[in-house]
Amino acid sequence: MQSKDRFTAIVLALIVWGFAGALFGALFAGLHRLLLVVGLTGWLPLVVATAAASMTTTAFYSAMPVALVGSMAGVLASIGYLIVIGHDIDLLMISGLAAGAGVLAGGFYSWMVAGGSRPLAETLTGLLTGLLAATLLSLALWFLGEPVGVFVLTAGLVALAGALFELSERWLVRLGIAWLPGVVSAPLVAGLVAAVVAGSIWILGNTTATVLDVRTQQAIAQVLHDIPPGLLGGMLGGSMTGIVLEIFGFRLEDEI
Repeated sequence: MQSKDRFTAIVLALIVWGFAGALFGALFAGLHRLLLVVGLTGWLPLVVATAAASMTTTAFYSAMPVALVGSMAGVLASIGYLIVIGHDIDLLMISGLAAGAGVLAGGFYSWMVAGGSRPLAETLTGLLTGLLAATLLSLALWFLGEPVGVFVLTAGLVALAGALFELSERWLVRLGIAWLPGVVSAPLVAGLVAAVVAGSIWILGNTTATVLDVRTQQAIAQVLHDIPPGLLGGMLGGSMTGIVLEIFGFRLEDEI
């Protein structure tokens, strides 16, 4: 019976970490390419994209009810924007509108459901570990001096960020809960998720638009080209990290 429970725990870690890594990888790959297209250079696109992907993935993983509220608000706000505006989709406008809707929905959620600052503490922990993972990997790539593909880059980032998150989650989240105000926790996390959802809808909506200039169409094509290898690399990195952590005693089943 014990071996069966152990096998079940490993399979659970494989599935959950695999899906979390796929979400991280897809978000990172798309945002990283988008930042490169708009003109950011050096290691800044990698650091910003990793931090954003890590925050969003952590919100879905550790604060799922708030993340679902933010996702719903982002979808509804984006649909309303598309109905009113039509095909002329502006990224900043649709993301800002969705973020505002997410903040309102998160505020309503925190008013209806008694909660605390844990969702924001978890999300900020994801931000910190993502920044640390991106910094360490940037230094490693600078030292090696060899470029790597999106698949390998995403797999390494997910594995490193996931391991750092598990190693530091308990004390960082405990510190965040003690210091962060609970009243803004759900609104901020829901606003973040809603903005990410709206950005994804912007990319998908513009793939069918025929009125875009050639440069914008090429930029979107580059973003879409990087997402599949990023998703697969993140899934591989997340799955391997989940199995290793489970083997070394980090019990995922005790946290979900």
